[in-house]
Parts: sequence; structure tokens; C-alpha cells
Amino acid sequence: MRWRRAPAKINLTLRVIGRRADGYHELESLVAFAGLCDWIAFEPGRDLVLEVLGPRAVEAGPIDENLVLRAARALAAQIAEVGLGRFRLVKRLPAAAGLGGGSADAAAALRLLADEARLSLDDPRVRAAATATGADVLACLRPQARMMTGVGDQLGPLIPLPKMFAVLVNPQVQAPTPKVFAALGLARGSTLESSASSFDGLGNGTAAIVDFLASSRNDLEAAAVGIAPAIAVVRERLAQIPEAIATGMSGSGATCFALFGDRRSATLARRIVAAERPDWWVEATAIH
Repeated sequence: MRWRRAPAKINLTLRVIGRRADGYHELESLVAFAGLCDWIAFEPGRDLVLEVLGPRAVEAGPIDENLVLRAARALAAQIAEVGLGRFRLVKRLPAAAGLGGGSADAAAALRLLADEARLSLDDPRVRAAATATGADVLACLRPQARMMTGVGDQLGPLIPLPKMFAVLVNPQVQAPTPKVFAALGLARGSTLESSASSFDGLGNGTAAIVDFLASSRNDLEAAAVGIAPAIAVVRERLAQIPEAIATGMSGSGATCFALFGDRRSATLARRIVAAERPDWWVEATAIH
């Protein structure tokens, strides 16, 4: 049984551009990926089976609705002989946390299936299965920083981030993505003017990233705070850390981040915040 990492996705920025007639929201987001991850393994077989283990297994929801199985079925619809076997998922990332855990799991499952079938991740059938599984899955196939637009299906080139570290904090509350977007209250067919800065042409240093983050924001934050007010408490605490070079909320929440230029500062900040709030989920990680 072969294992693959399913790293957490962090939306360093997130702009809502509009809402399409079909109800989906158009976004612009700079996404990066963390060292923190779920783990997933696959063994070929005659049936499609998923076993969920780990400290967050109870949050994974009904097995049959899991995105890992949806991804396997989507690829099987493209290639009939691919997709059957036993998956084992070790769930470590919190659910409904703005970290794309389910999408990361599904993408890792597709990587495992592609390896088994000797398919490139650029194979149109693999990409079609990712798109059919969920909006963020395609971005998670190759977990490296890039701009993500559309509904998550339009990906910019890979962005080589400088060495950066993050403290991720979740107040142990959930902010389900559908509820957050509903609270945004954007009518179908509405279009908003984007004021997000393009990353094209910017340097790859930490200063360029910080400048970009300073000119951007997460348009879902106010709606998420309305659903989970504890997010505002986390954001305020992270903003008080002197060494943090940027702070924000990831995705639809409820996880927030503080970015640091060195591992020591991130590790120290994690220890301080975790000691103050043992009821919060607090982790330090490298990002890329």
C-alpha cells in the first residue's frame, strides 16, 4: 500500500469577482500549500472501499459522500479500468476549516490512481476527473503556490515562494463553505470589479509577497465572521504578534494564518498562542 501526502491549501488572498448565472462564484486567489497534511494510501482491488482513520476522522462525514470516492468514480467514468481498490485516509486536518482538506484528499487519491495507471497528471482525463470532483481539486493536484481564478478551474503558473512559515489557528468551530457564500448575499449574474493586484511581473522575494498581500484581502471574511464570530478573535490575536509579516483568513474560514520569515519565529508564536488558548487548534508549518 503506497502513501501520499494531502497538504493543506491556504488562500493567502481571496477576491470574489462575481456570481455566475449557474450560482457558482468567480474568484481570484493566491493559494499556497502547507507542510501540514492528511495522509492517504491506495491498494488496487475489485471493490471501491474507503477507510478513514486519524484524530479528525469523525469530521470526515459519511463515507459514501467523501471526495476521495467521488474522485475515484469520476476517473473511472473517464477510464473504466481505473478507480477500484481500497483507500486508507488518515485525517489530521480540521474539516470545514478553509484549508481545502477534502479537496486535497481527493487530489492525492487521483495522484495515486494516476501512478497506478501510469498516467500523467496533465492527462485530460485526470484533469477532467479533478474538475468534476470539486472546485479546488485541480489546484491541489500539483500542490504549489499559484494564482487560481474562475471557480478554481483556471490556474496560473507556479509561483516560487521565498522561504516562509505560517502559524495556522482554528478556534475549533466550522464555517461551512456553502453557508459562507450564502451569507455573502451576492445575486446570480452579479459582477464585481476586481481590485486584486496581478502577481505577474512581481519579484519572488518576501517583500514582494508582503506588498501583494497588503493590497489584497479575503472577501469572505465578514460573512465567515457572521457565521463563526470566533474568527474575529483569532484574527485580532494574530495581528498582535510583532514578528508576523502578514495575517489573514484562509478560504471560507474558520482557519486564520500569520506568516513569518523564519521557522523560529513561527514556532515561538505557535507555543505562545497554544498556551494562551489550549481550546484552539494551533500549528506551525512551512508553506510553499
